[in-house]
Amino acid sequence: MSATQETVSAGGARTARYFIYAALIILALVYLLPLYVMLSTSLKSLDEIRGGDMLAPPRDPSVAAWVRAWGEACIGVSCVGIKGYFWNSIKMVVPAVLISTLLGALNGYVLTKWRFPGHKLVFGMMLFACFIPFQAVLIPMARVLGTFGLSNSTAGLVLVHVIYGLGFTTLFFRNYYEAFPDELVKAAMIDGAGFFRIFWRILLPSSGPIIVVTIIYQFTNIWNDFLFGVSFSSGTSSPMTVALNNLVASSTGVKEYNVDMAAAVFAALPTLFVYVVAGRYFVRGLMAGAVKG
Repeated sequence: MSATQETVSAGGARTARYFIYAALIILALVYLLPLYVMLSTSLKSLDEIRGGDMLAPPRDPSVAAWVRAWGEACIGVSCVGIKGYFWNSIKMVVPAVLISTLLGALNGYVLTKWRFPGHKLVFGMMLFACFIPFQAVLIPMARVLGTFGLSNSTAGLVLVHVIYGLGFTTLFFRNYYEAFPDELVKAAMIDGAGFFRIFWRILLPSSGPIIVVTIIYQFTNIWNDFLFGVSFSSGTSSPMTVALNNLVASSTGVKEYNVDMAAAVFAALPTLFVYVVAGRYFVRGLMAGAVKG
């Protein structure tokens, strides 16, 4: 290849790289724009919101709307803010994520290392659960919650999310454990290790990447869920997403857009925190599962 051709090729590659960077920056700004609007609006006064530009930064930033959203905003007939609903979501998400992750790991362990006749059929049926729409399970779930006396309770929402998420968590762990060396499990059996000892001492310590993936996936889905929350809870037992909807949809009094945005930021903070802290581990876990699977 001549020197001229090499120069033209290098110039074309550089131009393509600049084009890709520009496209990525534009897309990042598009995705970050709603977050900027939420934050800037929550820091403005109502007069500034009504008379100013939505994209303009706040002239006199104030956290008064945040304080009001947290402890004073009216949701329904109760003006106690969203803090109670925020903790409702925490009490729902933490056990639901931990239980569904642990059960998914056990299912994946059994389906790959303790295979039984019909294990493929069982896995296929659990996989089918991943594709059942939320709306299709509302009535059966309502009957189950009513039978067990868990209607309109945080425990009932935990049960719903554990059942619905079990198909996904089983899929994640089953694919991850499929490539785990069977020789290690057989060697442990020869040494006298039993079912749970192998799981706790060998499989689970080696499952860090897929555990992170499962926790992030389940946490995001459960925290952001609205349909199950509005269907199986009411009043003070509602999760954060339902309270946020009731706050924003309220048609009485003065519409406080800054308070609505502050409440929306509160609702988004946990998932943002999870992605900022563990986002890189999420990608690594997916890649580890892809390579091993």
